[in-house]
Amino acid sequence: MEKRTVLWYMTFWGFAINYMFRVNINIAIVSMIKHSISKTNVTIIYECLRDTELLNSNNTIAQISSSDLINDNKFEWNEYHQNSILGAFFTLHVIMQIPGGVLAQRYGTKTVFGISNGVAAILSFAVPASAKFNYKALVALRVLQGFIAGGAWPSMHTMTANWIPPHERSRFVSAYLGSSIGTAVTYIMCGYLIATFGWESVFYVSGGLGLLWYICWILLVYDTPAKHPTISIRERTYIENCLGKTIQTRSKPLPIPWKSLLLSKVLLINLVTQTGGIWGLFTLAAQAPSYFNFVLGLNIKQTGLWSGMPHLVRWVFSFGFSMICDRLVKSKRMSLTNVRKMATCFCNILQGLFIWGICYSGCNSMVAVFMLFSATAVNGAISSGALAAVVDIAPNYAGVIQGIIGTVSASSGFISPIIVGYLTLNQQTLSQWCKVFHLSGAICVGTGLIYVFFGTSAIQKWNTYDDSVSNEKELKLIVKKPNSSYTLDT
Repeated sequence: MEKRTVLWYMTFWGFAINYMFRVNINIAIVSMIKHSISKTNVTIIYECLRDTELLNSNNTIAQISSSDLINDNKFEWNEYHQNSILGAFFTLHVIMQIPGGVLAQRYGTKTVFGISNGVAAILSFAVPASAKFNYKALVALRVLQGFIAGGAWPSMHTMTANWIPPHERSRFVSAYLGSSIGTAVTYIMCGYLIATFGWESVFYVSGGLGLLWYICWILLVYDTPAKHPTISIRERTYIENCLGKTIQTRSKPLPIPWKSLLLSKVLLINLVTQTGGIWGLFTLAAQAPSYFNFVLGLNIKQTGLWSGMPHLVRWVFSFGFSMICDRLVKSKRMSLTNVRKMATCFCNILQGLFIWGICYSGCNSMVAVFMLFSATAVNGAISSGALAAVVDIAPNYAGVIQGIIGTVSASSGFISPIIVGYLTLNQQTLSQWCKVFHLSGAICVGTGLIYVFFGTSAIQKWNTYDDSVSNEKELKLIVKKPNSSYTLDT
């Protein structure tokens, strides 16, 4: 098996594990809180479940067992508390985006990505104890877990730039969407774990799987083809010839052109586009369990299943779409830039339209599930869109660039829950949730249009570091030293 294939699998499951730590609380929290029958809840039950067995022939609410609505779970948290917990992971997560890329460039993706997931796995075991100790302790633990895991995403672009030829990038970056499989597996698995063993089991199983992955990562992955002890000469030569001069190798890490990066219009456009797509995705991933359970009235197994399956479809869509995009690029039927723009039409614009569709599905749970499936699935095109374009525009600094973008885009992970908590506090109604979906859809569509009109995949001139200029400066310094032991030949 080619080492690029091994790397794909390890990257795929690495992102699956990374997202397992992000989203396991989203499904677990449904069973961690005490549900009370308020006037609002009764209204929603009557509104959205009038055709179910919960209503008797007189069109009044039938007797409901205490396990249905007033369960014996541990905590009395309102919508503000719940969304604070949901957003805690991302509070300091954004801080590690730029350092994650810089550290990967200096110490290698193997170390940074591995530690990010490994330590987050260990912290997962402490979630049940912290929740039972104090609400604030749980928030603090989730903040720390998010901070440690924050370096994973930007660090991976450095390894992609070192290993993957341009015409294979769309397909390889689809491995990043192992995050979707991680989300799907987490929701589906946790729905059954909670129903059988209680919500605590969610975090113990997640931690165990994370440690198992970390061991395999350390044993099988290397930062560059040149460092891999068992790679074939044929594969190494092929990779290095395909990458050509786009990747510069030096004894010391390349200096980072911060001014050029921060003033780059191309980077800014990419940042806005990724932020818009992630806003929609994060909102759906974090809020779907609560929406299905509290508003549409699905049980915990159904909630886990219908919240998780869309992310499985997202990855399938991503992989199939990426193969088409790579073929279009390799055959030169479309330019790299136009392929990225086409993908953005799916992952941002079409996603936004489907999110709006959730709002207009009303109490029809099947239509709501279909819209959620569709919105989440088409977001998978991100692996062939703006996400892959980061490596296109500057492969030498791809990790740092993704870190800059991630600093902003990941902030939606804690800003979105705050807004949702504000809009739905003591108002778990369809009209209030429509405001959530209208806002998210508008952000997706608007940012997608920006990339379609202004985006590009052209390599930026600051991607190439001029060694001759650096050597000339060093030479002048040597000449100016009065006690220098070096002499110049004339």
